[in-house]
Amino acid sequence: MRRKLVVAATLVGLATVGMAGPAWAFDRPAEPDTQYILDNIFVFFAAVLVLFMQAGFALVEAGLTRAKSVANIMMKNLMDMSAGVLAFAAVGFSIAYGPEGNSFFGLGGWFLDPAGFDESSLTLATNFLFQAAFAATAATIVSGAMAERTKFKAYFLYSFAITAFIYPVVVRWMWGGGWLSQLEVPFGDFAGSTIVHSVGGWAALMGALILGPRLGKYGADGKPRAIPGHSIPFVVLGVFILFIGWFGFNPGSELAADLAVGDIAVTTLIAAATGAVAATLTIWVRSGYPDVGMAANGMLAGLVSITAGCGALDNWGAMWAGLIGGVIVVLSVQLLERRRVDDPVGAVSVHGVCGAWGTLAVGLFATKADGFVATEDAGLFYGGGLGQLGTQAIGVLAVFLFVTIASGLVFLLIRATVGLRVSEEEEIAGLDVLEHGAPGYGPDVVPTMDTAVRGAPRVPAKV
Repeated sequence: MRRKLVVAATLVGLATVGMAGPAWAFDRPAEPDTQYILDNIFVFFAAVLVLFMQAGFALVEAGLTRAKSVANIMMKNLMDMSAGVLAFAAVGFSIAYGPEGNSFFGLGGWFLDPAGFDESSLTLATNFLFQAAFAATAATIVSGAMAERTKFKAYFLYSFAITAFIYPVVVRWMWGGGWLSQLEVPFGDFAGSTIVHSVGGWAALMGALILGPRLGKYGADGKPRAIPGHSIPFVVLGVFILFIGWFGFNPGSELAADLAVGDIAVTTLIAAATGAVAATLTIWVRSGYPDVGMAANGMLAGLVSITAGCGALDNWGAMWAGLIGGVIVVLSVQLLERRRVDDPVGAVSVHGVCGAWGTLAVGLFATKADGFVATEDAGLFYGGGLGQLGTQAIGVLAVFLFVTIASGLVFLLIRATVGLRVSEEEEIAGLDVLEHGAPGYGPDVVPTMDTAVRGAPRVPAKV
């Protein structure tokens, strides 16, 4: 027994020595002042809130899809965060913020090597934690649009790809000091309407298009048939978790514990509330019912729509951003569904379309300069002319083209190698048992696999 303990202690010691190399050693300023310490603590707690948003994404996706694939959905959300963090630590963070490279692609600092990274405002550890939480958010957005028909190993590979390469390249263009931040009128995206949300949304669009719709989603006449989710309580609880997490996402992007944090939080709050109300009224008029799922997506649409401008818009601008976002998300979901884009949770509309809108809203409603909007007169409606709006449009278009091409190639490569979509039998049965070996719920909630394969109906209902 003693020999086993000695061997175990030796192995632990060797592992500790191996992990204590320079790639994981974070230098600290010799005498940090109080503000420096407060900034780091504030951003750390903001990062925790953003990481907690993963629970919200998982619940929303699970609630808007069927019970027979709930374990698969939870596993995807667990793994895209886990795989994403590792990929971002290994190479993604360096591509985004590396001390070498150019305006399009960063180099150096691989595996979080601290050499060359600036720690004047935040420690490398705090900065990485916050940025990794954002990378995981971009990755998990894709999951909902590809739900109920994607092979787990294919999605696992894609999670590495988006966090190791696709998302970091876009970050480099703006937050990493790249070409978008160097334009005559710099691109403005304070917390990531385009850089985070549209990246995930446009990748989700390509995933849904390449996969094709779920079985039974479209009838013989080509018209869409709704496939109901299994838990509206999951959806609403998930949205509230995301709502709370957004107060880490937006105010945390100030990257400092200062008085601007409260202003950013208020614009975030107003846009979220306005988006929920606007989406509720829009779907009520169009369908005759105040649909709960659409109202929930309206709140998310408002949040995404204010993310780019939360530091540059006043409260009235935030209201308009959220209101238009809430209307857009309803119209976009219905339009994409008619165009045979089967997106079970509305990820493309909420994050891609509303992310683009929120970015453009900066060029319309920005009232003051901030760290990312360096114009003298701000947005078009506040006397700033078309300069900022033009730059915003350039950024939106550039990110759309890059992400759709890059993610499309990744999905096509995965489909040609390990395969992207599950078999028809597995899709009918649900992904839990055949992909993960056990159901997410017991047999009293979901029929057994054999029953589901032989006789379960394909329910045409509307999300």
